Amino acid sequence: MITDKLGSYAAARRQIMPEVEHRSHKGLNNRAENSHLPFRRRERARQGFRSAGGLQRFVNVFSAVRNLFVPPRSRRSARATNLHRVNAMAEWKVAANVPA
Repeated sequence: MITDKLGSYAAARRQIMPEVEHRSHKGLNNRAENSHLPFRRRERARQGFRSAGGLQRFVNVFSAVRNLFVPPRSRRSARATNLHRVNAMAEWKVAANVPA
């Protein structure tokens, strides 16, 4: 059994599974903890929303807007980045029916 160094784990193991070896070195638990990260990331994202449907509606719109405004991550000149942002604002104004 591999756990972190919380003392109550050893006591519980002795009571429930006395024949099992308990290892609690600081690096051994990383694999188990990291396997929970995608779940925790999704759970954290849901905290501000009342329902999963509300979160999904927000993410759909937000990702489209973000993809419009945030330039691709690559080595680009400042001029190319600024041109991307100017074009993005022009598209946004058309989509929002804002006079130019």
